[in-house]
Amino acid sequence: MPLVQTRGAASAQGFGEFAQAATVANYIEEVFSTYLYTGNSTSQTITNNIDLSTKGGLVWFKNRTAGSTGQMWYDTARGAYNYLQSNSTGAQTNGSPDGLSAFTTSGFSVSGASDYWNLSANNYVSWTFRKQPKFFDIVTWTGNGASDRQISHNLGSKPGFIVYKCTSTTGDWNAIARITNNSYSFGLKLNATNAQYVATNPSSTISTTWFVPEYFNGSISDSNANGETYVAYLFAHDAGGFGLTGTDNVISCGSYVGDGSGNAVVNLGYEPQFLLVKLAETFAEEWRIFDTMRGWDNSTSQGSAKQLVPNTSAAETTRGGWKPTATGFEVTSQSSGLQVIYIAIRRGPMKVPTDATKVFAPIARTGTGLTATVTSTVTPTDLMFSTNTDRVASSINSFWDRLRGASFYLNSNSTSAEVSNPSINGFDVQNGVKMTGNLPTNGNGYPYVNYSFGRAPSFFDEVCYTGSGVNRTLSHNLQAVPELMIVKCRSNVIDGWMIYSATLPASSKMILNRDYAELAGETTTWNSTRPTASVFSVGTEANVNNSGYTYVAYLFATCAGVSKVGSYTGTGTTQTINCGFTAGSRFVLIKRTDSTGDWYVWDSARGIVAGNDPYLLLNTTDAEVTGTDYIDTAATGFEISSTAPAAINASAGTFIFLAIA
Repeated sequence: MPLVQTRGAASAQGFGEFAQAATVANYIEEVFSTYLYTGNSTSQTITNNIDLSTKGGLVWFKNRTAGSTGQMWYDTARGAYNYLQSNSTGAQTNGSPDGLSAFTTSGFSVSGASDYWNLSANNYVSWTFRKQPKFFDIVTWTGNGASDRQISHNLGSKPGFIVYKCTSTTGDWNAIARITNNSYSFGLKLNATNAQYVATNPSSTISTTWFVPEYFNGSISDSNANGETYVAYLFAHDAGGFGLTGTDNVISCGSYVGDGSGNAVVNLGYEPQFLLVKLAETFAEEWRIFDTMRGWDNSTSQGSAKQLVPNTSAAETTRGGWKPTATGFEVTSQSSGLQVIYIAIRRGPMKVPTDATKVFAPIARTGTGLTATVTSTVTPTDLMFSTNTDRVASSINSFWDRLRGASFYLNSNSTSAEVSNPSINGFDVQNGVKMTGNLPTNGNGYPYVNYSFGRAPSFFDEVCYTGSGVNRTLSHNLQAVPELMIVKCRSNVIDGWMIYSATLPASSKMILNRDYAELAGETTTWNSTRPTASVFSVGTEANVNNSGYTYVAYLFATCAGVSKVGSYTGTGTTQTINCGFTAGSRFVLIKRTDSTGDWYVWDSARGIVAGNDPYLLLNTTDAEVTGTDYIDTAATGFEISSTAPAAINASAGTFIFLAIA
């Protein structure tokens, strides 16, 4: 048997009968999911790729559309059919198959026509937490009437947040929340707005293997009354255990105090996808949940984040004040000088993709003039490019993305700031984008092409930031060295879209909205510094870093078998560009660098075939050109035709490209 070796936590070596089992790497997408669905009043299976029936876990879901519906908690420890409501002190309901009817190896099933879980045309969110050391655990026990009873757990680390509830009779949802490593917040109730009191050095209450629920919080009847039954949900804090090295954190529990204006910057070391917050030092303050699937973004409007409140039955509303960043989250104008506790969960996926269809999809379609959802194989869609290909309805090459907020677009053939437009009214669907009937994206009868991108390690990442006016580095989560970076000012009209290419010097740039050749000696753009696998650099140029302006950066890298960022030299004759693919390219972007030339784009939805291949120009308002054969298919990538013009294949000319399999 050959020697086998892999890296990090997945490392193992084996030879013959002495082979050792590899340590399995853990990823956030395997243990946590925010899944959105629409009720159908009968039954449906939710496939979120979380193994609940084998591994165990919790499903918490809520009707987003209707008020007066409960916050429903089902878990594998108590069994399907049995639910609690975090907005209620009520005991567990021992239900029927209506509700959560089964836990599966890839999610769960719901049935029945109740507005609580599956009413036709109502929108729902489900948050799934799988049991996993250093992430989440569930514990049940039967009370024995003793005080200071230690309850064992298998979290594998000291809990950062614990919430527990009596299941056999009425009682509050008591919460214990980490403030710092040496202090915890007690007195909080998930079903109410209670303020906290703080206990320091709680080693006698909470450890890596047990906790004492009633020691600081509540009476024995809340936690250990003789004969009553209880359940506790335990969340880890910065315990590592994830990623190839086994050292990546995926969940953080802590607190922050806003400054005199109620502002704060919380550094988690990763970009979050889920945030639960509670102002702990005052009564009458709700618990709040934000997540990036429903619509928690970095928009400049800061009033569009969609929130749900665990301690009430209220429908989804909007709220500003918290926004995700590449390294945590920022708070504006909230709770000046007061302590706020939080639970934050890392954005996924953490796995490097191997199937390009899961992270990119080209879609050619005809507009309907009506509200519609444009679906794709990319789940979820993080960036959507949309353009009217005949330019009759609109001459906008529009970029829409989840992180900037669904209603804002940027135009690649323009210097304009981002524009608020209702043409796309939501990324809050599981596998696509919701569009209205407006002309920029969905005019009736007009032809469109959409490119759907999903953020994934080594393929594509996005960073939103505010300029400082001084040389700086910015963190990203690509987990690879960016080879192509596209940066655009969001807030102001300035020169345009700045392009970094790894095939050019670090002091050079290109401009997406121009046909310019490489601009050399531009030392203030990227600060003459190449990016790394964790940061990229910007200089003092206003196009990338003016003080107080807001920006977005799109980062791409070569991902084996999925994408290729590269360059080639023109020959004037037919040549094949080997991208390491096995079934050809579905997307090709080409730009000449040593001379002027447009930014050409082809895709398989409109046709990359042996004959004519329609192309678009990202830097112009021209309609697509359909009668040319400049590129062709090639299993390993794409082929440049001998008939291609100088802008694509000039002899001795230099070119950059992005290809996606």
